[in-house]
Amino acid sequence: MRVLYVTSKYPPHTGGVETHVEELAAGMVERGHDVTVFSADDGPDVETTCVRDGVSVRRFDAFAPGDAYHAAPGIFTAVRAFDADVVHGHNYHSLPLAFAAAATTDPFVATPHYHAGSASGFRDALLRLYAAVGRRALERARQVVAVSEWERRRLDDDFGIDATVIPNGLHVDRFAGAEPFDRDRPYLLCVGRVEEYKGVQFVVDAMTELPEYDLLVAGSGSYSEELKRRAESRGVADRVEFLGYVADEELPGLYAGAAAFVTMSSFEAYGMTVAEALAAGTPCVVREAGALVDWVGRDDCVGVDDPTPSTVAAAVGRAAGLDAPSESLPRWDAVCEETERVYESLVSDETS
Repeated sequence: MRVLYVTSKYPPHTGGVETHVEELAAGMVERGHDVTVFSADDGPDVETTCVRDGVSVRRFDAFAPGDAYHAAPGIFTAVRAFDADVVHGHNYHSLPLAFAAAATTDPFVATPHYHAGSASGFRDALLRLYAAVGRRALERARQVVAVSEWERRRLDDDFGIDATVIPNGLHVDRFAGAEPFDRDRPYLLCVGRVEEYKGVQFVVDAMTELPEYDLLVAGSGSYSEELKRRAESRGVADRVEFLGYVADEELPGLYAGAAAFVTMSSFEAYGMTVAEALAAGTPCVVREAGALVDWVGRDDCVGVDDPTPSTVAAAVGRAAGLDAPSESLPRWDAVCEETERVYESLVSDETS
């Protein structure tokens, strides 16, 4: 099959959607398919056209107010001219999916990575303006794929769409059996972009009630300085370390060495870092918000409804020492296999 993926950004840019699309694209190449990616992220730090892991990548200029929506009209023209067996658009919260839905006459699949909201008032305003366009894009899809049960329920509630759930995958072997990061004191770990909605501030606050632990924060972002000031004001700065960007090869050991992984994020469509931590054998404390609620039913995850210092600290106390992973985690090869079956079904319907 000739498969075209359309997305807002693609590696080397980082993020959950970027990883998801890259893994699908590379996985389909391994299965013998001809794969192209159109992304709305051209700029001085990337090549406009290139081949990555057998995937042909073409990047387009985009206007992205607040780094959102990525209006790239060139994608519409390019999709219309592209002869694909399947077009797969990603990210409801960005216009390339809508451009792909409007431009293609080929079978169209949409994976919205739908959050049902935003941590930014500006982005929420854009989301309301975009609602009619986004709805039409999803309604044009022959198949909508959700990455979690929580997302499936939100798509049903907000759009009346019956989506198929195919979760994010994981290279489990990369994390299982990792050599734990060596540190004198036990530590808790947060991983991800350092933005306010990720909720690291609640973990910093909880450190006042967790004197036996240090906190390591892996990732960079605009909220780092505020978190450092907060740690100072709470009197825990000597036990909170901001690692900045951590290379991929260092993450498994960092997860494996933690007493618990903690995420208090308020907006997630899946929770990839939770899966990574569990695969490394580390129990998790997760906020009961967004798709993170889907993790709470596991025996290796403890949920926090209200992220006050005492409730976060109590959850850490319950989580530390739990065996992880308590059940299997989805793997990328299985995700690619399920997605391939969706494509084959649509192509078969088209030719029958």
